[in-house]
Amino acid sequence: MSPAGQRVAKAALLMMATIAVSRILGYGREVALYTMFGQNYMTDAYRAAFSLPDLLYLLLVGGALSSAFIPVFSAGLATGKEAQAWKSASIVFNYTMIGLVFLLIMAYSYTLPLIKLLAPGLPLEYLSLAVNLTHIMLLQTFFMSLNAFAMGVLNSYHNFAAPALGSLVYNLAIIVLGVLMVNSLGIAAFSYGVVIGAALNFLVQVPALGRVGIQYHFSLDYRDQGFRQIFLLMLPVLIGLGVIQLNLLVTQNISSTLGAGSISSLNLAQKIMNLPLGVFATSIAVALFPTLTELAARGQMEGFKQSTSLGLRAVFLISIPASWGLIAIGEVLIKLLFEQGQFTPLMTATTYQALVYYCLGLFAYSALQVLSRSFYALQDSRTPMLAALITITVNIGLACYLAPIYQHQGLALAYSLAGIVNFLLLVLILRFKTGKLGGRQLAGSLIISMLASLLMYLAVRYSLIYLLKVLQLGYKLNLLVGTSLAIVTGIVVYGLLIYPFKLEESQLLLKLLHRKLPFA
Repeated sequence: MSPAGQRVAKAALLMMATIAVSRILGYGREVALYTMFGQNYMTDAYRAAFSLPDLLYLLLVGGALSSAFIPVFSAGLATGKEAQAWKSASIVFNYTMIGLVFLLIMAYSYTLPLIKLLAPGLPLEYLSLAVNLTHIMLLQTFFMSLNAFAMGVLNSYHNFAAPALGSLVYNLAIIVLGVLMVNSLGIAAFSYGVVIGAALNFLVQVPALGRVGIQYHFSLDYRDQGFRQIFLLMLPVLIGLGVIQLNLLVTQNISSTLGAGSISSLNLAQKIMNLPLGVFATSIAVALFPTLTELAARGQMEGFKQSTSLGLRAVFLISIPASWGLIAIGEVLIKLLFEQGQFTPLMTATTYQALVYYCLGLFAYSALQVLSRSFYALQDSRTPMLAALITITVNIGLACYLAPIYQHQGLALAYSLAGIVNFLLLVLILRFKTGKLGGRQLAGSLIISMLASLLMYLAVRYSLIYLLKVLQLGYKLNLLVGTSLAIVTGIVVYGLLIYPFKLEESQLLLKLLHRKLPFA
């Protein structure tokens, strides 16, 4: 494996490990929330309260800025222009903070009409609750913006440890504060936990920033070339993300009219689906991004295409069996984790129904993590934007058509179908833009993973049914042991099925799992 591949593999392993722990803590947060409150209009109001803070963060910083910032900043580092890269980064930071403060003030002032627009189905009492929770969580946006800048800088220096650790602290703070303060503050305790967690997330990264050597400039020089480059790259991403957020808000708007708990059940199902996406696909893509940027900056297009192809095949190898595995164990897993306290069997059923349809698009959304970063590494943010415009139009149309027929399941299905459309558009355009991506290898990997996953699904499904019949350990313990053994069965069966093919991506993942890389 090349030195670049070793570096990506090392970073991906670190990301997978820390994101896995972070996701576990995240599920602990969800377990605490739904055990105490269930799925109802109160938790719908809590979910709706995230809308404005998340919208501001994703549009201004988390999506648009990071997608444009890392390619330009990394290219500056790779070509020996570190001082200029820091100056441009400082100017972007200064303008972003000014814009963010203005938008936060506006969002605080007009929270009520905005929440009415985003979740019109909430009863008046819970609409007021959503407004109050939104006011608390708007503070999160400021700290998460600082965190996004810190992560962008550290990832450009191939430092992934501190940002990953910050995500662990974030989720842990929400759980601790939520549980400790719930008796006095009610569900607002979790909102305060979100704010404190976001602040701690940033503070964890400060020592690492000091070690790379912060070179901050208090400047608003809009004529700076790097600033203009980042700004021009941001605009298409901003439009694309704006359309994506519009789609999410339309989905939330529709789901708020489908009855109490609909927003919460869709949100929880999507969080479960996002577990393999976040742990594996995002880890591989984030670790790959700086390398793709450097290869593109140096004009090493063969290496760029090989890295992109390997990244896609690696996420196929994991995401496809993960989707079928979640379909096989999803209902039992939801019972195990959430069905206690105020979380009823009916809530389990509605969440699982949504999960099945979300899983159909898991492979596509996993591949998009790599594909979008490939375009950003080429400093092409227009193509993902245009693909997003087409995709979201499809999604909204499908959602409006399917929701009246299939209720919340229709919204999940529309989301998955739209993701598949987005994937097909981007992979075809990237093939046209850069040349052959190893289409036969990609298709072969996809087919092998799909066939092996179907056989694995049967093994997991029927082994789980059998185990739950024969185990005599108590209800929750039966679920835990049965699910664990079924997962082990699935891993073994899938591994044995793909091993004879000696896939390059499977060798990469095996080296990751066994830590046999020559880490520097």
